[in-house]
Amino acid sequence: MKSSRRKFLKLAAVSALGLGAGRIGFLGDAPAGAMDIPTAADYNAPREAKHWGMAIDTTRFNQELVDTCATACHTQHNVPTIPGKKGIKWFWGANFEESFPTEHGHNLPEDVEHRTYPLLCNQCEEPMCVRVCPTQATFKRADGIVMMDFHRCIGCRYCMAGCPFGARSFNFQDPRPFIKNFNPLFPTRTRGVVEKCNFCAELLALGKMPACVEASGGALIFGDLEDPESDIRKVLRERFALRRKPDAGTGPSVYYLM
Repeated sequence: MKSSRRKFLKLAAVSALGLGAGRIGFLGDAPAGAMDIPTAADYNAPREAKHWGMAIDTTRFNQELVDTCATACHTQHNVPTIPGKKGIKWFWGANFEESFPTEHGHNLPEDVEHRTYPLLCNQCEEPMCVRVCPTQATFKRADGIVMMDFHRCIGCRYCMAGCPFGARSFNFQDPRPFIKNFNPLFPTRTRGVVEKCNFCAELLALGKMPACVEASGGALIFGDLEDPESDIRKVLRERFALRRKPDAGTGPSVYYLM
């Protein structure tokens, strides 16, 4: 009994030292840019909205900026870099035909036709992935973000079949050996689990903006679609915008400014 008490006190002391250093090295080798461990006080001022949405200024995007945003997103969320058809993607780019296959864009202006369009989960108002998930591993929050509980995912992939945007990826193998920059503040996944963009809900809880938005240099506008005075509502009043596959009836919360 006395030995157990001594072990407990030692562990408590080591944990206190680790927290005092401000890094969670005992969970693994964190990259140099890893955030300090959040404290309870860091959650006192979360970013909140009635309906989170994103507007993408497509005129400012090229493959280089897509790659910059993808790197920020994938580093934040421990997304592995796996070449080929088994690759995992939360944020990626595509041409007009792939991005907007129902727009029938014949004789488009050349700059529109050859632009690189960022793609990600559309955080749908009526998400099919939520409807078809048999374990409620995928669910929609009150603020519109479609989340995943990785521990409840059984890998049935019904959500992938239900998503009209191809925004979900399946881990055919253990993804952890393919993570380039491990972020100890976000959970890794295992073989047989589906994953996707979550609008950086973990950063919003800390009062921060999504990683891709910060990396975009203003090309991604993020905010509350229910707030008429928000930046996203203002830009949507001023600019023509498209949403992907509107005939699917899912109501995407991501808008493309043309």
